[in-house]
Amino acid sequence: MTAPTPPSGGGVVPGAAPTLSRDLSDFLIELSIALHKHAIYPPGHPLLASAEDGVTRKLTSLMLERHTLSIGVARRQLIIEGVATDPSHPLLQELASRLHRHHLGAVKFASGITRDELGDALATLAVDAGRMDRPLGLDADEVSRKWDHVRIFPLTYEKLELLEEDPNATESAPEGQMRAGRAAQLWVGLARAALAADATADATDDTSLEPSVVAQAIDQHQRETAYDQVIVGYLLQIADELKASKGAETIALQKRISRMVESLHPDTLERLLEMGGDAEQRRRFVLDASQGMTVDAVVELIKAAAEAEQQTISTSLMRLFTKLAKHADYGDTTRRAMADTSVRDQVLRLMAEWSLDDPNPGAYSAVLEAMARSAPSRPHSAIPTECEPERIVQMGLEVGVYGPRVEHAVRTMLQQGRVAKLLDLIDDAPNVGVGDRVWAEVDAGDPLRAALGEPRVDMVLVERLVHRKRRSAIVPLLDGVEFSDDTKLREGLIELLAWIGDDVGPEVLRRLPSSRPALQRDFLALLGRLSSLPPGFEAAPYLMHPEALVRREAVRLMLRDPVARDATLIAGLTDPDDRTVFLALN
Repeated sequence: MTAPTPPSGGGVVPGAAPTLSRDLSDFLIELSIALHKHAIYPPGHPLLASAEDGVTRKLTSLMLERHTLSIGVARRQLIIEGVATDPSHPLLQELASRLHRHHLGAVKFASGITRDELGDALATLAVDAGRMDRPLGLDADEVSRKWDHVRIFPLTYEKLELLEEDPNATESAPEGQMRAGRAAQLWVGLARAALAADATADATDDTSLEPSVVAQAIDQHQRETAYDQVIVGYLLQIADELKASKGAETIALQKRISRMVESLHPDTLERLLEMGGDAEQRRRFVLDASQGMTVDAVVELIKAAAEAEQQTISTSLMRLFTKLAKHADYGDTTRRAMADTSVRDQVLRLMAEWSLDDPNPGAYSAVLEAMARSAPSRPHSAIPTECEPERIVQMGLEVGVYGPRVEHAVRTMLQQGRVAKLLDLIDDAPNVGVGDRVWAEVDAGDPLRAALGEPRVDMVLVERLVHRKRRSAIVPLLDGVEFSDDTKLREGLIELLAWIGDDVGPEVLRRLPSSRPALQRDFLALLGRLSSLPPGFEAAPYLMHPEALVRREAVRLMLRDPVARDATLIAGLTDPDDRTVFLALN
């Protein structure tokens, strides 16, 4: 089972194609055989028991070294631990096709799975999608609730249509025509896989297929191995398609995937390029991409691949790549062609081995990096030369001067969203007075509320801001608790409110009566963590609340009052909620 074949011609990295380990390969084959038997034999047949035993043994062996095992699903191949299986392997192609028809993007097994649970999952997955009212992927969450250690993930966002192959196409059709249809399929497949978990996306809108939208969806997704497996599988197939195919649709695919790669956050791109730790597959992917993507995207891939390899490419060479990539976008046709070819040729040679660490001092490297990133000069045009705002703020803090330039630099960094870096500079400031003035400028922009309004809240940044703002952070934090639907985020914000202490009490008391039941429960629990309750607070009315969760927290609060203890015990023991009764008994 191999990944897509490497590009032809010179510069190919020596070595065999990446392969799955023997244990993973045997497991996938056992899984395919077991699903096939469940599809043709009735329940209770002796052959089903032996098939389930075989899969259970293989899976139990694999779980000795890992907590979970995720299998990504493409149309004709599987992706497991970052390695794509051979699409021509009959058993694995049949397994991929069966799961794909159910609109599944991935299947995840967790340690602790039992033979009975695995058998039920196999029986469910074995049913042909054509014999069901709805494919399993359209009800993935509901189906997954049947099991404790098996979870299935949908491949598609329900409203986003996948371009199907031409039903009239034949094996004798021209290769370019077949591949052109495949190019469109691969992009739309990647787009809907990326948007699969984005319930807010309007998949009927054409913008859902825009590279920047796809990149944003991948960036914002939680780090789920099964999700990454699917994205990696599509990237492998697209890189192979770009290397091997020509035509109008392939050019369109090249532009879209290149823009998506350029839009991805470097950390996300590095995570995807880890590819299960398979260095050989990673290098072959970069080789394929270097022959088909734009030079800007190739440069981004090289940087991410170097990070994934935990190696450092020569910084001078990276600057040369960056400069050549800029020249590939400007100038006459000849210059652009020469720059484009030079980048791709150098990438092929580079992938043979990585360079040593950068020997240059950090500041010197930063200056050279900025020079390399400047666009080629044009006739009669002036290029502005401004000092970096971070450096201006740093100099102001070191010399103890706060003036218009420092203030402008602080505002520029705020506009760039670099609040965390500003906090680093303030923390390290030798002049406390100027540091306080910089913080005042930062705080004037209400960075805590801005951080809580981000689609993906950076809790490390929020905590740093709260520790500086203290009492002034109470209102933004409570607003965040009230308006967030993310349970985990609300828990983190309540922890910070509890850290602030008793000053939180009056504001919580003001909001408590008009809050929805779930928030009332959270607010009562927060009051219970304070050293003293706010003046005027009475928990007794909440003993009669229609929601059991609220009554439960009210009982906990009132049990702290010796005067009200007996009445609270009676109310708790007569409560219709069993858990409230249990709380009173204890």
